[in-house]
Amino acid sequence: MESTVRDILNREILEKIIFSSPRDKNILKIAAKPILSNGELFIQFETFKSDNKAIHRNIPYYESAEYICNLSEDFRNINIFTTAGNLQVLISKKGKKTVIGKLKNEYEKAVVHGHNKIKQHILPDGVPCPFLNRLGVCDEKGRIFDKKRPKYRQINKFLEIVRSVRAYLPNDSYILDLCCGKSYLSFALYWYLHDECKMSPSITGIDLKNDIIDYCNEVSCDLNFTGLNFISGNITEFEAEKTPDMVVSLHACDTATDIVLAKAVKSGTRVILSSPCCHHEMMKQLNKKDGALGIMCEYSMLKQKLCDALTDSLRAKLLEAFGYKVDVIEFIDPDETPKNLLIRAVKTGEINNTALTEYKNAVKEFEISPKLAELLNINTH
Repeated sequence: MESTVRDILNREILEKIIFSSPRDKNILKIAAKPILSNGELFIQFETFKSDNKAIHRNIPYYESAEYICNLSEDFRNINIFTTAGNLQVLISKKGKKTVIGKLKNEYEKAVVHGHNKIKQHILPDGVPCPFLNRLGVCDEKGRIFDKKRPKYRQINKFLEIVRSVRAYLPNDSYILDLCCGKSYLSFALYWYLHDECKMSPSITGIDLKNDIIDYCNEVSCDLNFTGLNFISGNITEFEAEKTPDMVVSLHACDTATDIVLAKAVKSGTRVILSSPCCHHEMMKQLNKKDGALGIMCEYSMLKQKLCDALTDSLRAKLLEAFGYKVDVIEFIDPDETPKNLLIRAVKTGEINNTALTEYKNAVKEFEISPKLAELLNINTH
């Protein structure tokens, strides 16, 4: 682990580290991040204690590798976030470390701010926002309710991701939010594109729950969001009126994510933003008995994490095969939910046969049949 940490520090790609599941019950977690103080680079470690106190300690950046490794002995789970990818380190009761994830060779240096820098959100706290108020996220003056802060951060992060693909969306974009639920993101998306970007989007949310759909249509009407509407129905049976410019889905459960991705790919959608959830399909299929994978499959928790990563890796690779440029990025802080990844895909080309071959080789090696390949009529045998 120490060599990996030193590599991360030397390349200056570290964004943050979260130490959780502590052995000391007096400690809740430790969060670490690079900061600039008086022109010098440090890593600031913030220890959150069970008595609601927090202790800060700054360690010189290039001297912190040993400190990080020593600190890891006191925790069972460590999440490391970098500009070249994310890693998770699991530590057994006997001290054995298992590293999940891999860093890319291509990277950008992490942006480091002073420790007192305030993040500027697209939707600022304390500014009146009618749609957030109607959805119960803030009061009439725009002050975010404490219990809704995770949702507020999620919405802002989503809008930052939308901003990153804004250039690919035409002024009159047709957008689908499949499995939209209470539609926080649909309302935020319409507000951002219509009010902030001065576009004329048409956004349709689809979900099975009639009462929620009725509620969302009522709120949309009250807010005069004329280009935002909701339909009750099964996404499997739903047929878009035309090719969507963007398809969005948040935490569509298990193979519902595959249905969303397949519909987007088949229709030629330019931009896909999908946050997967509940990877049950792979848990049922992956039954390796030998080798390194066989060892991981012996332990339910590790098998679940393996299946999560494998499912989304295969989804990303298959999207690449269909001509998409794909990133898998952090969408939500892992402290708030472990289902914190989002697949961002932008259509840039035609069928990529190299990626398709890599996909087929992978599913053959793992002896699995993912749902997405079936929906896209890909013969993997």
